Amino acid sequence: MTASPVACSISQRKVFYSTAGRLGRKNDGKTGGRTASQHTVEEEPRLTHVSASGTAHMVPVGEKAVTSRTAEAACTVRFSSPVAVALVRANDMAKGDVLGVARIAGIMAAKRTADLIPLCHPLALSQVAVDLAVSGAHNNNDDYNDNNDNNDDDYGHVDIRTTVRCEGKTGVEMEALTAASVAALTVFDMCKAVDKGMRIDGLRVVFKDGGKSGRWEEKGAPETKER
Repeated sequence: MTASPVACSISQRKVFYSTAGRLGRKNDGKTGGRTASQHTVEEEPRLTHVSASGTAHMVPVGEKAVTSRTAEAACTVRFSSPVAVALVRANDMAKGDVLGVARIAGIMAAKRTADLIPLCHPLALSQVAVDLAVSGAHNNNDDYNDNNDNNDDDYGHVDIRTTVRCEGKTGVEMEALTAASVAALTVFDMCKAVDKGMRIDGLRVVFKDGGKSGRWEEKGAPETKER
């Protein structure tokens, strides 16, 4: 009997956006990740958001323990004109209080992370802190200096640092990154009328704690009052 066209099309269907090296791997049902130091030669690191068939899925966390979770992220908005940093410092930008609006935008964004990043779990956050500081441009009264200055930074910058906490079954790194990135985009939006050449640099997680993988910290990251 000749196979039906439908059966043929199903059997020949290809999987897209897959990790080919993992397609033949047996799914052991475990959901927790491990740090690099915990992996052995027999067990290589794997992407928890990719199933054994190579498709993306939300990681099941129902049976994981509830622990205190903390994550900190950072980035920098660098100006290409001396006008912008002066207006930010004087709180004289046409759109208003740049740092204040960016802080609120970052907090709001952290709470909406699961709506923006498809495979993130909705979390009940217990704290979101967004700190912004203006530095550089030959000002001797910088709010703080976290060693982000370099010879290319002649016109000042805004350093952004976020801290997110919750009691939950999964980490809050994405919430911290989302808060930092949206705060940076808000600074860009409020300053773009006077500086078209701004750039956003160094978006990253600098600290995380809690969960199976425990504590991780970026080498050389400064301590913060939140820890």
